[in-house]
Amino acid sequence: MGEVQSALDALAAEDLKPMFGPQLLERLRGLVQLQNRVAAEVTRTVRECELTQAAETDGLKTMQSWLRGHAHLAPQAAGQLVRSGRALEHLPAVAAAFAEGSVTAGQVALIAPIVGEQELAAAAERDVDLGAIEESIVAVAQTRPHDTLAQVVHRYREALDPDGPEPDPTEGRRFTFSTRADGSGSGRFDLDAVGFEKVRAVIESMVQAARPKGDTRTRAQQQADALVQWADNTLASGDLPVLRTVKPHLIVTIDVEDLLDPSTGRGAAETGFGATISAARARWAACDATISRLVLDPDGLPLDLGREKRVVPPHLRRAVERRDRHCVFVGCGAPTHWCDVHHLLEWINGGETSLENSALLCERHHTKVHHGFRVDRDDTAPPGSRWRTYRPDGSEILIPALA
Repeated sequence: MGEVQSALDALAAEDLKPMFGPQLLERLRGLVQLQNRVAAEVTRTVRECELTQAAETDGLKTMQSWLRGHAHLAPQAAGQLVRSGRALEHLPAVAAAFAEGSVTAGQVALIAPIVGEQELAAAAERDVDLGAIEESIVAVAQTRPHDTLAQVVHRYREALDPDGPEPDPTEGRRFTFSTRADGSGSGRFDLDAVGFEKVRAVIESMVQAARPKGDTRTRAQQQADALVQWADNTLASGDLPVLRTVKPHLIVTIDVEDLLDPSTGRGAAETGFGATISAARARWAACDATISRLVLDPDGLPLDLGREKRVVPPHLRRAVERRDRHCVFVGCGAPTHWCDVHHLLEWINGGETSLENSALLCERHHTKVHHGFRVDRDDTAPPGSRWRTYRPDGSEILIPALA
């Protein structure tokens, strides 16, 4: 690893300005191949970590969760990396091409479904020479455009069972989204034909129902507004499943001074999922909302309930969610509605039901801290790093910088 790091340092130190187009492109080709080879090693290592349950060393159940928490990967990227590692065990030719850098991680992800459980069973039943198929697919991956590879993989999978039962439409459905620093976000979904038709029907009905004269919005803007309206209507109906005993709703937290101040107050309020918005935007949301007072000092709500009540009341849970934001076990980011409020000092051992004695933990990590792991709060540390997690042997679980 040290030699690789030194080689990368040397590359980073090169001055690109004197290079001409052909030189730059040749350099780029080499770097792309190198990137593919590194990705192959990452994938191979992730698979070995999964087989040996290495994530348990840091108190996590899966390599997906470890990659999200310790390597800072997006959920979809972490999941795909694990799936690719599993698939390559059945695809030696793809693995070899990946290792030499002639195919990309994206191509591996595209090819991986040909060795899904159902596909392997169908290939065995039809006596398909998977090795020959794989060699052909690798040749396409190395010489043809990405879209062509996608078509070849799709045709192979269809040919395996052209007259079989219709696949379960839920198997291929995916919906992922990511949040930017300012609270805005983007997403992607993949749906079967019928599911996609249903979604389009709802969006189109809302687009067509809101077309005022002089509307200058683009089609994309109209559809985005319709999606938000769909969410508004659904939340307002009150028929959604509850989240930890509370019906889902828009949550905005803001100091009362900022709420009453007529200025914009950028960055003065925070949403339930952690986005920071302006005071003006919070006031806009408050026009049609229930306002709750949450005071975190001795003169406000009785956050310290002492020994009389073990169950955490709603106002204390809101305070813990406001402070912790997500599961505090290192490497985990489970949202508040997945979490329990844990007594740091157990109630049965004299621990009080109070803000200071509480920590937000998802179900898995709540179980972990009752079986040897430990979380402690360090109020002297800077915000964002005040929770420390320890293994049963007393060693602290740390996430070092990747650089």
